Amino acid sequence: MERAFSFISKKVKSFFVQKGDRYKKKERKLHAVITVEATLTIPLFFLAGVMLIYSLEVQATRISVKMGADTAAKKAAERIYLAPVLLPSKVESDIVGAIGQRRLSQSMIAGKSGGIDCHKSRVWPGSGIIEIVVEYKIQPPVRIFGIPLISQTERVRIKGWNGYQQGSYIEKQGYVYITETGTVYHKSYQCTHLKLAIRAGNVSDVADLRNEYQGKYYPCEKCKAKSASGMIYYTTSGDRYHASLGCSGLKRNIRAVKLSEVGGRGACSRCGR
Repeated sequence: MERAFSFISKKVKSFFVQKGDRYKKKERKLHAVITVEATLTIPLFFLAGVMLIYSLEVQATRISVKMGADTAAKKAAERIYLAPVLLPSKVESDIVGAIGQRRLSQSMIAGKSGGIDCHKSRVWPGSGIIEIVVEYKIQPPVRIFGIPLISQTERVRIKGWNGYQQGSYIEKQGYVYITETGTVYHKSYQCTHLKLAIRAGNVSDVADLRNEYQGKYYPCEKCKAKSASGMIYYTTSGDRYHASLGCSGLKRNIRAVKLSEVGGRGACSRCGR
């Protein structure tokens, strides 16, 4: 009887030991699975959080640059009566001042305050329309896998002080526009031959400048631009650069006359058809 009881006791003990071993093995496998899942999901969760914060910061940066461009455009509209030209460096300075050096130093703009580029900004003297174009690049939080910088462009248009509006009463009454030295008449005050997009630059960069027809610029004979040093002025549609904003080559004395009063002038090839 005693031997039988001992035998049964050993069997029962062996059963529970084997069952306990199987349970421990399953528990170890479960722990291993949980560890693998955590290893995969935690980095993905962290990356999703970083991308969310990154997208919010990009939007905040765009809003800041847009507001800075608005401020720069308003200041340019106030200054336009002094000279019908925009200095990109001045526009950039106004934008940086509106945003703040501290904000830019903590932003995701590549180059910080030096990454603001406004060289495409311009003003149309004929209509007084000012267009501020701000280009900059956003750098990702981590430069991995060759992720490139993200190019951004903000545009702001504002009207200058002269109050001109296209489609005026004069145009509706069949008038055309002429200049004192021109040989053609223009049906539209917005003709690109009349509205000069004047830009400023440095005389040392003249050799690299090209107009909208990919032509080179040559010194103006009227203002003796050949001997100019420092700042020069030029138009996107012309082929001369000027030493002074007061040069007659940069002015368009426009008059509105009836078509019957244009004399021997022909129609402009761009707007007279």
